[in-house]
Amino acid sequence: MYAKPDSSTMNARVARAGDAMDAALKSLSYRLTETDHQGMDPTAKAVPAPLNGMRNDNSRPVEDPVEVAPLPSSAKRVPDAVATGRPSREEAEAAVRTLLRWAGDDPNREGLKDTPARVAKAYGQLFGGYEQDADALLERVFEEVEGYSDIVLVRDIPFYSHCEHHMVPFMGLAHIAYYPTKGVVGLSKLARVVDTFARRLQTQETMTAQIADVIESILKPRGIAVMVEAEHLCMAMRGVQKAGVSTLTTQFRGVFKDDANEQVRFLTLVRNNKN
Repeated sequence: MYAKPDSSTMNARVARAGDAMDAALKSLSYRLTETDHQGMDPTAKAVPAPLNGMRNDNSRPVEDPVEVAPLPSSAKRVPDAVATGRPSREEAEAAVRTLLRWAGDDPNREGLKDTPARVAKAYGQLFGGYEQDADALLERVFEEVEGYSDIVLVRDIPFYSHCEHHMVPFMGLAHIAYYPTKGVVGLSKLARVVDTFARRLQTQETMTAQIADVIESILKPRGIAVMVEAEHLCMAMRGVQKAGVSTLTTQFRGVFKDDANEQVRFLTLVRNNKN
């Protein structure tokens, strides 16, 4: 025979369970969604979000949508517009003055007075790729090419970019080849695609993949080959300080990926004028 439970002990357990439930509900009720945070005055108090699907019985509450982590900005062909917290031109120039002081110079001396404004203007050009849509550059396709379906190669496209790790330049040449299906694009458009991605904070590997991605998604060719060769000043000017080192990255899609002979043909055509 079981002993009769002590009523005071049972009451204490019930009270603790009730306290735990109240704490859990309070925690849930003050969860804010990502949308709630956007545009919120930082001095304002958080407004409790409604409890979706909470009921007083034992039925399962309605689940919130599964949150998917956003892609890093470097993986997006056209990055989302900078939020309302984007600094003003004046704030950008003030930041340059701060860096000049940190470097050990006087931003008020004659030679540096206009430097912050010049740097802000230069950054607008050097990183103008954030304002450009690479997809739109390839929208116009010339379909009347008299049945041409062989390789199209544009080589030795010069570019200048900036390493996203140190914001130091790297520069070099890009080579792009593709086998058209429904038509071809203007040759200058491929050079503009390279510039669009180069004029962002980059890694050479990401830039190479982005060029191949946009051509593949818009033109849908039978094959794409992209090769980028560049010298990184973050290796030449700092760190190991090895000038003249060349880094080469490639992307092969379609027939270029499936057929080694096509890769050899591409590399041979690219290198033909190097000897």
